[in-house]
Amino acid sequence: MSVENLGHEYEFEPQYGLPERLPANEYILWQGSPDAAALAVSAFHLRKLVLYFGLLVLACAWQALVSGAGVLAVLQSVKWIGPLAVVALASVWTLAWMTARTTVYTLTNKRMVLRLGIVLTVAFNLPLRRIAAADIRALDEGFGDITLALQGEDRIAWVHLWPSVRPWRIQKPEPTLRAIADVHTVADQLRSAWSQATGLEGTPSSQASVGRSKVPPLQVSPA
Repeated sequence: MSVENLGHEYEFEPQYGLPERLPANEYILWQGSPDAAALAVSAFHLRKLVLYFGLLVLACAWQALVSGAGVLAVLQSVKWIGPLAVVALASVWTLAWMTARTTVYTLTNKRMVLRLGIVLTVAFNLPLRRIAAADIRALDEGFGDITLALQGEDRIAWVHLWPSVRPWRIQKPEPTLRAIADVHTVADQLRSAWSQATGLEGTPSSQASVGRSKVPPLQVSPA
């Protein structure tokens, strides 16, 4: 089974997070969504943007500050960049929040399903047998990303997956579960489901940089 062209646009969900009801022999093992705050920091780089705009505000106000001008003069010097910074940061936070609210990851005993999209909702079915490897990137407070590498020539367009995709892997995008809670617990469930679905055993790797073609399938490792 190929994972190509498995996206489905739909308006009504017969089952939460899924484009269709599961067959009798398939059941949900785990279901979750990105954490909005963790997603804003890791995928939308909110902290870096706060630092960037903070430096811009400081640069604009610097002359007034070093000259000992009053508060009104300082406010006058940042009257344009200040509101722009607030609007930009609020927009990024809103985008992260909406993405988290509309994204659902579902692990069953046969596949991983990614329901994505704020305006146009698309679901991608990734059969566990077509997953070659998985890597973990741990974030703060137990959150993290799980990246899935697909076997063979199977690929999904990077833009269709964003932000649920590994950064900078454009030629062969790797679907990614972003900013999920208890990431190591989810990774264990994924490893167990993959082993049962394929009849093989995935073992942890201590090096995330190991080439996928040289390690057993489904290597879950810190990135």
